[in-house]
Amino acid sequence: MCGIASVFGPDVSNQHDFSSMLSRLVHRGPDDTGVVQESDWALGHQRLSIVDVEGGHQPMQAAPKRLYSICNGEIYNFRDLRSRHFSDYSFQTAADSEILLPLFQAFGKDLAQHLDGMYSFVISDGDEWLAGRDRIGIKPLYYGTTGDSIFFASELKALVNSAETIREFPNSHYYHSKAGLIPYYQFPEVTAFRQDLETILPDIRQTLARSVQKRLMADVPVGVFLSGGLDSSIIAALMKQQVSELHSFSVGLPHSPDLKAARLVAEHLGTIHHEYVYSEEEMQAILPDVIYYLESYDPALIRSAIPCYIVSRLASQHVKVVLSGEGADEIFAGYSYFEDYDDSRALHQESVNILRGLHNLNLQRVDRMTMAHSLEGRVPFLDIDFIELCLQIDPHLKLYSTFGIEKWLLRKAFEDLLPKEVVWRDKMEFAQGCASSGVVEQHAEAAISKPALEAAIAQGAPVSSREELFYYQIFHKHFPHPDAAQVIGRWGGTLH
Repeated sequence: MCGIASVFGPDVSNQHDFSSMLSRLVHRGPDDTGVVQESDWALGHQRLSIVDVEGGHQPMQAAPKRLYSICNGEIYNFRDLRSRHFSDYSFQTAADSEILLPLFQAFGKDLAQHLDGMYSFVISDGDEWLAGRDRIGIKPLYYGTTGDSIFFASELKALVNSAETIREFPNSHYYHSKAGLIPYYQFPEVTAFRQDLETILPDIRQTLARSVQKRLMADVPVGVFLSGGLDSSIIAALMKQQVSELHSFSVGLPHSPDLKAARLVAEHLGTIHHEYVYSEEEMQAILPDVIYYLESYDPALIRSAIPCYIVSRLASQHVKVVLSGEGADEIFAGYSYFEDYDDSRALHQESVNILRGLHNLNLQRVDRMTMAHSLEGRVPFLDIDFIELCLQIDPHLKLYSTFGIEKWLLRKAFEDLLPKEVVWRDKMEFAQGCASSGVVEQHAEAAISKPALEAAIAQGAPVSSREELFYYQIFHKHFPHPDAAQVIGRWGGTLH
């Protein structure tokens, strides 16, 4: 995990303060800094060293060629690509991201079709450049323009003082200097749904286990966020099969039900368990930092970001990589409003829609809150192979009304790995499970009056509640750029 920044345009060295732009990403990668700069382009990298800790400095160069790359994320299939396509290539490191260079030389702008992982990258040979983002949008990327210059960066904060216009780089797209912005992936069309539980359940188990195994790729310690809920507990159980000394992390207010459930799972699995009990005062104190790193003022996202920020801080004291249970609700119809669906095809389309929107909602929270503490977050449920498998399953089998409990398929596939009271525990939102869901709302509404909200809306503030206005005021102080409020994800527009 890292922070990347780049600019392409005339007279780069004189017109843009590139070092200042890159410095705003140092939290994403405090281990190393690298810059390659010429008259009309620059690439910069803040590195969090995960794979080939000593040798993986970026930008990487395809010596002796004038070809450079920067990458944020992990390419899980890099070893397979090396052996299959580039057995004669002279690799300079053991780092996963170096694979981008021979891929670009061999496949040009189509290189992303070959990648399995979470990533954003920029590649330049001086004559052309290519930027890309992974299929789901697990890793962030923004782009902006000023005159004839175009910028790319991992976070909004790196662009607000440099680019006149700012946009979020769409997931599953690449941007080529000559071809423009091009999509390279979409979820496969499903013409006939799978219904055979005798094959579906083992396929779910085996494919998710492979996904977890991929995400253990690291030369540093790896841990797991453990809320005690179904999703994170399954990930922890699968990790424990591969990691003998597994560190797990849980946080909450003193009366948090998650803390109790997480202890039960940790004891059952035999993890090295860490927990942190925070106060309402601490939640209020860290709120400005949460909004700064999150780069959003969406209320639902901020409520869940606060405990995520705290658990990331806790985990960063012990490991450099952490896996989480993000994505299971979208794939297995885990949200309560799914109960309203009685049509399989409509439910399938809704799952696809919310998966498409994760890149600047839940995935933004996971990325920003972990990276605020120089911690790499990985999300096994959002493995492409696993998503494509689950989208083939008849959505009727995912409905609450079918089995009387949400995510029955997922529970059934892993019921032997966890305590019964965890497998069949009622679903609880993360902030609710941490017992913090009402605290920040009450604090925000106490600070904003109804007349203040009405006045702000009349003046064009993009808000609809007192709580949202409270967060927006903090957000706007951090990001006064006119485009900043337009690039954030909004729960109301994607999820019910």
